[in-house]
Amino acid sequence: MIESTWAVRTAETILQRTPLLSRDKGYGGKWSYDYGVVLQGFLQLWKTTGESRWLDFIRTNLDEFVAEDGSIRSYRLDEFNIDHINNGKLLFDLHRETGEEKYRLAAGRLREQLRRHPRTAEGAFWHKQIYPYQIWLDGLYMGAPFYLRYLLEYEGGEGLDDVTRQFILSERRTRDEKSGLLYHAWDEKREQPWADPVTGQSPSFWSRSMGWYAMALADVLELLPESHRDRGELIRILKDLLQALRRVQDPASGVWFQVPDQPGRKGNYLEASASSMIAFALAKGLRLGVLPEEWRPMLDQAFAGIVAEFVLETKEGWINLNKVCQVAGLGGADKRDGTYAYYISEPIVANDQKGLGAFLQACVEYEWKLLQGVPPLQAGQAVQTPGGPA
Repeated sequence: MIESTWAVRTAETILQRTPLLSRDKGYGGKWSYDYGVVLQGFLQLWKTTGESRWLDFIRTNLDEFVAEDGSIRSYRLDEFNIDHINNGKLLFDLHRETGEEKYRLAAGRLREQLRRHPRTAEGAFWHKQIYPYQIWLDGLYMGAPFYLRYLLEYEGGEGLDDVTRQFILSERRTRDEKSGLLYHAWDEKREQPWADPVTGQSPSFWSRSMGWYAMALADVLELLPESHRDRGELIRILKDLLQALRRVQDPASGVWFQVPDQPGRKGNYLEASASSMIAFALAKGLRLGVLPEEWRPMLDQAFAGIVAEFVLETKEGWINLNKVCQVAGLGGADKRDGTYAYYISEPIVANDQKGLGAFLQACVEYEWKLLQGVPPLQAGQAVQTPGGPA
């Protein structure tokens, strides 16, 4: 039954527990990328089932910010923060479904940021203006899928090379040749305290940063034209990263440690958001056909492990997702140094929106689209209603 899937139960939990994501504890009503992670799960649930309540939740949450003139409350373009692009992914379908021009105008404001956003000498977006000359893997998820969709929807598909270039450059600069894993970040100037003076790479691997990057690749490959010259290279990057992650997948649980290459080290722990992100990328890659069926056992083990290791159901029937790293970054006022000790020191929480959103997205991909054979919905394709697999 549809109602018994982890996807629906998780979405219903979010609906009841946090009807307005921006009012959740710790967000202070500000424009935060976390909402987009959750709402993307709701978007995929709506596209899969056609149930209007999922789209209504997206609209309610974005209408908290988007005014009639397309301005976005608390968003500032001149901060040049790539995280602030992420929520824009939801604007395209809202514009298409409602016809309200404010959603297109808001997307245009975010697009303008990308036109003016500072870049490395090679053309990669800085993560933020306050983190100059730096590529963070997180930023690929925040910016690239929105950028691609905007170019396809509103600019005639011109300039797609600039989207694919972001992935190619980031892999080139963050990849560890020995393990195939990607470091969290890279400093073009080699000036940050955390940066290796020779390579510019940060000192440790962080599973969620690779999870963000893998999700971004899967999302972009869904929309990138088959004929694009870099499509094969992006598929190669995704396969290489997943192969490296397969080597550090915990054999006992099927999921991933916070610092993936040091499983036995004191303080390390199995982490829910990264594991969900990697499972999502596997499931979507399999559904799109960019990953062959030989990847299926890795996915099955991961999804079963996520449910067993992290998910608990409350007496009210709500879903709790445990063991989520609340936040991690590099530099800044806290002088985060990117060491092993740093990554295991950040708070471990339950029901963080990044974790819940990633889990919801993984559930939609794995339970319905992959297991039940729902075909992928292309950009602009109408949703079939009433909907849903039996």
